Amino acid sequence: MKISKVMTAPPVCVAPHVPLVEVAGHMAECAVGSVLVVEDGVLQGIVTDRDLAVRGMGGSLDTRARVDAVMSPRVITVEATDDLQVAYRTFRRTGVRRLPVLEADRVVGVLTIDDLFLDVLRRLTDLLGPVAWSILQEPPEQPSQAGSPG
Repeated sequence: MKISKVMTAPPVCVAPHVPLVEVAGHMAECAVGSVLVVEDGVLQGIVTDRDLAVRGMGGSLDTRARVDAVMSPRVITVEATDDLQVAYRTFRRTGVRRLPVLEADRVVGVLTIDDLFLDVLRRLTDLLGPVAWSILQEPPEQPSQAGSPG
């Protein structure tokens, strides 16, 4: 399966000049823990709710400071056409929780650990659903009575 089938699209993005207070509001409004910092369609970095707390407020930055002051500029990415196994390996190897997804150097989505967790649950449901249904269709077996005359 391709990453494009599991990723969240479109991703939540902001420009590098957006103030931290606006970024925090945008994250809350969209119910996300990170946003991609993008300029002219090109990925510049990523900022998480933790970055806002630790580097922003913890670093005594004013809420009007720009998001590029707290973003992580070195971002590990995957391609939309990559197989999902590439994402699993990338998450394991790097320890990150979010991967921006690119298509020809343009940001098209974001893949999170939660997206993979949901994919695993869907696959288990697909696998176990027919088994569970067949068990429900069969009458229960009568317990054998050991030692009773027969």
